[in-house]
Amino acid sequence: MDEFYRIRRLPPYVFAEVNAMKAAARARGVDIIDLGMGNPDGAPPPHVIDKLAEVARNPRAHGYSASKGIAGLRKAQAAYYVRRFGVELDPDAEVVVSLGSKEGLANLAQAITAPGDVVLAPNPSYPIHQFGFIIAGAAIRSIPAAPGPDFFLRLEYALRYTVPKPTVLVIGYPSNPTAYVADVGFYGKVVAFAREHKLWVISDLAYAEIYFGETPTPSILQVPDAKEVAIEFTSMSKTYSMAGWRIGFAVGNRTLINALTRVKSYLDYGAFTPVQAAATVALNGPQDIVEANRQLYKARRDCLVQSFGRAGWEIPAPEASMFAWAPIPEPFRAMGSMEFSKRLLAEANVAVAPGVGFGEEGEGFVRIALVENDQRLRQAARNIKKFLGSAG
Repeated sequence: MDEFYRIRRLPPYVFAEVNAMKAAARARGVDIIDLGMGNPDGAPPPHVIDKLAEVARNPRAHGYSASKGIAGLRKAQAAYYVRRFGVELDPDAEVVVSLGSKEGLANLAQAITAPGDVVLAPNPSYPIHQFGFIIAGAAIRSIPAAPGPDFFLRLEYALRYTVPKPTVLVIGYPSNPTAYVADVGFYGKVVAFAREHKLWVISDLAYAEIYFGETPTPSILQVPDAKEVAIEFTSMSKTYSMAGWRIGFAVGNRTLINALTRVKSYLDYGAFTPVQAAATVALNGPQDIVEANRQLYKARRDCLVQSFGRAGWEIPAPEASMFAWAPIPEPFRAMGSMEFSKRLLAEANVAVAPGVGFGEEGEGFVRIALVENDQRLRQAARNIKKFLGSAG
């Protein structure tokens, strides 16, 4: 297997060692508080599950579905963009349904990347932002994850000094793992830069509805002329507690949507039709769960920051997403995020994701997922307090 070209381009999976330790500990009966994987612990509302069951009872619903998504679901996503962002979309030409945003990003990379292309991607970032393109044969040039002044300075350097010239810029706010957020002004500068330098922009908006301030998270497509250069991915995973359903969307630039749709037509027949019908009901029906999940993650964030702070681990409060990006406590900083994560698991029974798994710029941090209830978070804090105390 080591001889296969694409496998050679992938480093060892950074999280595998921690995951193996976690599985072994659980096999021994150890109670592990798992804050490593961003796996929602809730369920979609009853009316969504009811629609899934109703359509699944139809004998005609069990054949192949539509690769680009059933028409009703694409219309529902277009209606969501009008309602939420004031952005008009053509459901037939500017919306495609994906098997989760991760699959959509990877298939778009296959569709638009030639071997040797250079792609600009944030570091640290969600691994598919880089490895989707690496698998497709591209080279990655890292840019800052934070949407500050250094972001555009580094973009200028990348365009000036990279050969061949970069073709794609990947961004994602609220960010995974860092929880950085961006405003419409930032997106306006990105769109202007992309139009000037003939760059495609891929925006990952998977955490659109998990924000904790008064100002809702914006879309890059709110910028005039953004659809000339940009495509945006969203997901129902966290917003509606539907992670295992694998329903996401790509919307925006028609050329990119067409490329993704065409590649997908060779690779899949779309999600199970009852799942798509239920997702349509989720988007079109009562939206109580969206606000409920936002408040749930906000409460967990506050519990995490307060209880871990009392335990001796100061964690900056994220403004959005379902993650906290936590600097490694000083006594352990020199050992790095991988070794610290292993020590935390072995000695405090708490699993986190090592920051280096999101890129070398993630070293010195761990990602903590808000996927356990307040009681479990406080138990994790008590375990960590003992752990930190034992380290002096």
